[in-house]
Amino acid sequence: MTKPKLLIARKLRPVVEARAARDYDVILNPEDRVFSQGELIAACRVVDAVLPCHSERFSAGVIAELGPRLKIIANHSVGTDHVDLAAAKAAGIVVTNTPDVLSDATAEIAMLCMLGAARRGAEGDALIRAGKWDVWSPAFMVGRQVTGKRFGVLGMGRVGQVTAERARGFGMQVHYHNRTRLPDHLEKGAVFHDTVESLLAVSDVLSLHCPSTPATAGLINARTLALLPERAILVNTARGALVDEDALIAALQSGRLFAAGLDVFQTEPGGNPGLAALPNVFLLPHIGSATEETRDAMGVRALDNLDAFFAGRAPGDRVA
Repeated sequence: MTKPKLLIARKLRPVVEARAARDYDVILNPEDRVFSQGELIAACRVVDAVLPCHSERFSAGVIAELGPRLKIIANHSVGTDHVDLAAAKAAGIVVTNTPDVLSDATAEIAMLCMLGAARRGAEGDALIRAGKWDVWSPAFMVGRQVTGKRFGVLGMGRVGQVTAERARGFGMQVHYHNRTRLPDHLEKGAVFHDTVESLLAVSDVLSLHCPSTPATAGLINARTLALLPERAILVNTARGALVDEDALIAALQSGRLFAAGLDVFQTEPGGNPGLAALPNVFLLPHIGSATEETRDAMGVRALDNLDAFFAGRAPGDRVA
């Protein structure tokens, strides 16, 4: 029996690539190159399935050029903002993602970003690496304590719920805004806010966990940043498009915000030089799910979706 032809667009974990090679006629990317738009289209036109990451962008224009052979885009990510879902559905291409398996890893990074921002981690690290730590006093490197503070979660999905649980471990009071209120057993005493504005007003730390959509693009901007309590901390481990970075820079420079902890940016890879120049920003290069365990689980989940599709079953994580 002929195996389906599968393109794995980026270098994945060995256990994932080995399983794919066993079950599919697989095209790997051992150099981990980023495909140009033309290369992505050409590669996808000769396969039955593609397993991409968020670095491969399937716009409506790209999807229109893919041809009839490609049947499924099995994403190695939870977010699907890199795929035009409506265009894929119209073209008869199934789209899946990998929910659940990266919630713990991403929540850990959110806590790292929060603590790194609150306790001036970037400044301290840079000081020691530069060999310039030559003083100590009670007034030296004083940051903000998170214990007992109000932790605002914008987007109380799987990742938001796990992050809220981690914040409770620091004795923080959890507040949240979501499209719909959670049932009691998931809410776990968190305070629901029916508007973004209401949540921001009480968020000493605001952690972003909502998807990137046209409706949420630039949601954190000059107007909304001004609603936060004085010297609040912003944490973003979701998507860079949620934040107006110029407005964030202004709020950080003015002292309106105490600090920010960021794992995602509008421009990736690369980040924002303006943010990188500020001492009160803790920066990471989009590594929220970058643990051995989680990357294995994401790859396995994507392959499970492919296996179901080619066995004639509905993939469990279908989003289009």
